[in-house]
Amino acid sequence: MDYVSALLPPVVMAAFFIALVVTIVKSQGGPNKAKEDAAVDAALAHTEATRRPGGDAA
Repeated sequence: MDYVSALLPPVVMAAFFIALVVTIVKSQGGPNKAKEDAAVDAALAHTEATRRPGGDAA
């Protein structure tokens, strides 16, 4: 019976981790994907626009 108590926590954690990954994968895309992509593109464009006039950051 000791082996059951030793294996139960890793099995439970693995099940929760698999459920988390499945949830993340399923939530990607969908109707909000274009809106999210547009927000990221706008943020990147803003960052590049503010970085250019000051010269190279390196």
